[in-house]
Amino acid sequence: MSKIRITKQFSFEAGHALHGYDGKCRNLHGHSYYLYVTVIGSPIQDDKNVKHGMVIDFGDLKKIVKDEIVDVFDHSMIFNKNTPHLELATDLKNRGHNVILVDYQPTTEMMIIDFAKKIKKRLPNNIELHSLKLQETATSFAEWYASENE
Repeated sequence: MSKIRITKQFSFEAGHALHGYDGKCRNLHGHSYYLYVTVIGSPIQDDKNVKHGMVIDFGDLKKIVKDEIVDVFDHSMIFNKNTPHLELATDLKNRGHNVILVDYQPTTEMMIIDFAKKIKKRLPNNIELHSLKLQETATSFAEWYASENE
């Protein structure tokens, strides 16, 4: 049976600051992120299955990514909880802001690793996460491939 890759694009707005960084990104700032999620599998061959001919219903993939990533990270401030930014994060949370504390420096590279783990755990057994692309600006992005992270 043929293996087919299915890709769905998502977007969300988020801010972050990179503690200890030697450039402008040490300051609070935000991005319009674009996340491309590619899964791989074989189309369902059972003609009695309502998903006949699909690798995965785009709606099912959308639910997974929205639940795990988009709805969580959209319009949030992301901080590494192991830095002095924790004080700022706590103050923002107390003022009603959506703040996410992570165990890593919130770079595009580290965020995509986190996203891969979250999406992989929710996929059906017959579907594999093939790759992710997280675009931070019009000209900058990170890519994650399962084949390089086994």
